[in-house]
Amino acid sequence: MKKTGLLVLLLATAAWAQSAADGSSAPASPAGTLSTTAGFPIQGVQTPTYADVYCAGFINRETLPDANFIAGGLDTPYTTKFVKGDVVYLQGTGYSAGAEYEIVRALKDLNEYEMFPGQKKLIKETGQPYMEVGRVRVIDTRSRTAVARIEYSCDPINPGDTAIPFAERPMVSFHAPIRFDRFLPTGSKVSGRIVMGKDFDSQLGTGQKIYINVGSNQGVKVGDYFRAVRNYEAELLDPVGSLSFKAAISEDTQKKSPSVDPTMFTKSNGPVIHVRNLPRRAVGEFVVIGTTPTTATGMIVFAMEDVHAGDGVELDEQTQ
Repeated sequence: MKKTGLLVLLLATAAWAQSAADGSSAPASPAGTLSTTAGFPIQGVQTPTYADVYCAGFINRETLPDANFIAGGLDTPYTTKFVKGDVVYLQGTGYSAGAEYEIVRALKDLNEYEMFPGQKKLIKETGQPYMEVGRVRVIDTRSRTAVARIEYSCDPINPGDTAIPFAERPMVSFHAPIRFDRFLPTGSKVSGRIVMGKDFDSQLGTGQKIYINVGSNQGVKVGDYFRAVRNYEAELLDPVGSLSFKAAISEDTQKKSPSVDPTMFTKSNGPVIHVRNLPRRAVGEFVVIGTTPTTATGMIVFAMEDVHAGDGVELDEQTQ
């Protein structure tokens, strides 16, 4: 599947390059801009695979029922982690032979450090993070605990992991290369924020998964493309990033050195730079691979630089 997606991407890129070379279908630049790769790089998009779609995880506003769960396996108590092909036991009710269940795990973050100011509060408001661990098929229901075989595993399945009914998901269609408008002003009707990354990662790149605080209630659907955007005030508020703003930036021969958002005691004799006036930049793009009413899971398909937890997100109108 990955080889096929890569071949399609290469063919589409070649076709775009040919059309751009002869000028027959090269898109016009927006008013007030100059068409260069600095402002409009060509976006080559990675297509999500089966594993990307079914192992991405999600955040859910409501805590999922956990009465049905993994009670153990064929080699209990000597084995506590189970993978594809292993036999496991399901405790709970409602099981029937042949039924498939998705195995998920409610998560807690052991790291007490916030990746951006207010992250803990935002995660709490957004919902409970879940990891998607795998899928099982029930093969025997004659005992008090059902017997199941692991059909697919994203990660080792543990006793205590929750079993919920399995549902097929739509795969994401291919997105041909387009010009990525790096400094596009805001204007999207659907916007939100990256609450966290999969595995609680805070700096993410192409292929990694993120969770945002807008979902199907806001019209978000699988296959939508969003831009991750960041302004320079985010760096000014970051405890580490702000140190660079406070560092000396002047040349020894510069008569009037500038100061960045100075206080009464840090203002220099030169011009004042306000970071809120600097252009907002797009740092990457991701495609939605799963939704709940209030959240969505995305996979980063193109990145100009690291995408951060806390970055803003906006529906990319040019891909709709």
